[in-house]
Amino acid sequence: MGANKMRNYIKDVLGNMPAGWLNLTTHRLDIYDESQAKTQFLNQFEALFNATNSEASTLNELPTAYDYIRLGHPLSCVLEWAIAHLHQLKPENVISFSSKTTPVLAILRKNLLANRNTQINYTGELPAYFDVEELQRVYGYNFELKKVEEASEVSSFDGSTVFISEQHEISTIDLDPNIDFYINLHAQLGSILLVNGKANETYISEIQHVRRRETIAMTPANCLVALKALVEQSSFDIQKSDVETDKRTVLNLLKNITGTTLKPLVASSGLSMQYAIMMGLIHDALENHKGKAIKFVVPPNCYGGTNDQARRVAACLDNVEVVDLLVDGDNDMVRSIDSVLDKIAQEDAIPYIIAEIPTNPRVEVPNLQQLKAVLSKVRKTSNGAVAIDSVFVLDQTFCPNFHFLGEGEILSTMKAISYASGSKFPSGGKCTAGYVVGNNKTAALMVHIEKHLILCDNEATDLQYEILAKQLPSMNQRIIDAYKNTREFVNFIHETLPAAKINFVSEELADQGFMPSVFSLDLPTKGHTAEEKETYKRALNHKLIDLMITEIPNESKYCVSYGQLKGCYWTIPATSTQGTTKEGDKDYIARVALSADMDLELHKKVFKEFVDSI
Repeated sequence: MGANKMRNYIKDVLGNMPAGWLNLTTHRLDIYDESQAKTQFLNQFEALFNATNSEASTLNELPTAYDYIRLGHPLSCVLEWAIAHLHQLKPENVISFSSKTTPVLAILRKNLLANRNTQINYTGELPAYFDVEELQRVYGYNFELKKVEEASEVSSFDGSTVFISEQHEISTIDLDPNIDFYINLHAQLGSILLVNGKANETYISEIQHVRRRETIAMTPANCLVALKALVEQSSFDIQKSDVETDKRTVLNLLKNITGTTLKPLVASSGLSMQYAIMMGLIHDALENHKGKAIKFVVPPNCYGGTNDQARRVAACLDNVEVVDLLVDGDNDMVRSIDSVLDKIAQEDAIPYIIAEIPTNPRVEVPNLQQLKAVLSKVRKTSNGAVAIDSVFVLDQTFCPNFHFLGEGEILSTMKAISYASGSKFPSGGKCTAGYVVGNNKTAALMVHIEKHLILCDNEATDLQYEILAKQLPSMNQRIIDAYKNTREFVNFIHETLPAAKINFVSEELADQGFMPSVFSLDLPTKGHTAEEKETYKRALNHKLIDLMITEIPNESKYCVSYGQLKGCYWTIPATSTQGTTKEGDKDYIARVALSADMDLELHKKVFKEFVDSI
């Protein structure tokens, strides 16, 4: 009876849900409480269920679910809640993934760090891309495999027991106390992980963190398919798509946009892509530089996901270490790279540099000729041998149209690859898929990166390819048009509030092709002490954002994204994109992202009201 009530309620919810539950990739920070990020949405959803209230207006008022769609979103939360309801589990014990491999990797990672054994039981055949040798050799994971006919054959084990099975519907299963983790593989939709038993609940937050950093939750579109199957108690109704045509279109478009010739790779998100890059580089190092230490060189104040992921990878592998690269403010990226590479050369280690150009959030571009010279420099080890060349991994999300890697371009003569978050300009905010391209020096590296993208089952979904095929053709024009709006707004702020410090590219850099549509705004402050000045400035940031989103609710949003199709997004990096960055490296400034389609004159008018009020 309870299951039927739940199914009927979800049927009504799916009929009345806000369009954004299916279509948005950004979240609103004004209805988001980070301390309750994983619970607030479902607590209020449960209250609506108990009141049998599925009205569109009440669903629309529910708070932001999780903090990024990558980690979770309303439909994934509802799906997990429903499956938990069927099994008398707490909703947090059910975790959905777009990937069919990563839930296993999340358990293996936790057990590696806890020095705990893992037994993976499975029915039928494991996916062909589940490469046991590489998971042990490259990732350092230890486990044993056991094929069984059914769950009842799983016996007690000194460690964690995982049971993997392919399922074509959402059904109730009898939870066996001998099984710690159920992983149900669902065709093209992804997978659902059930955490069984109170003793295993300590795994939940770490599994969720793997989903946040190395993959994504089951996508909204696929969650909708799963929820409909759950409501109807039927098999999944997966719409056929012309994915091979879409994929060919996307790969050709990416080659044209970036001026490269090697096969591009497309992942389910920017961080899914970055994870494949990191593991592919480690794989290459193990094959070509046996026994050498691996150094990932990362700016400490860059996007929090990049920072956090790099440190998470290093935590699992004894031969991998993260080295800070100071790039912003008083620090010059080129000089910092030169100094760091000299030190790594002396140690005869392998340098992999991850950097953003332009930087985030300060929107700075290094001298590219000097960067080329530093990356091309032949260095020596402490005993006089030629040091191992670096690989430059460029996060090009802010300016994905700039040609860095093609033949004759600035980064064509050394090993360099470039990746971008697809939720920004590539899709205009319509999906999370990210991509990577490499110059002709990186053919072997790209093969390894592709292997780990496939191993982690993190390739873009069919729908993501379809969205990119539609959105990429207009990307370069959208970049130009959004830059024009941004330049005009920046000039207006200069005139209206000259005491503010604005971080944006110069017109000279824009003429070279760097045309971001994001800038950071360091507002003027007051106070006698540094603490008073900082407190005043932080309050002023919020006052500005609150005014903008209140006065222009249809266009101005308190969101972290960039490259959106419409409107203007405002955020404070220190409290959003730099969430896991060390406190001393955070930027408590406003970051503003404009689009090509917005009422610029209205934004100027409201900004002038803000200036008049301070």
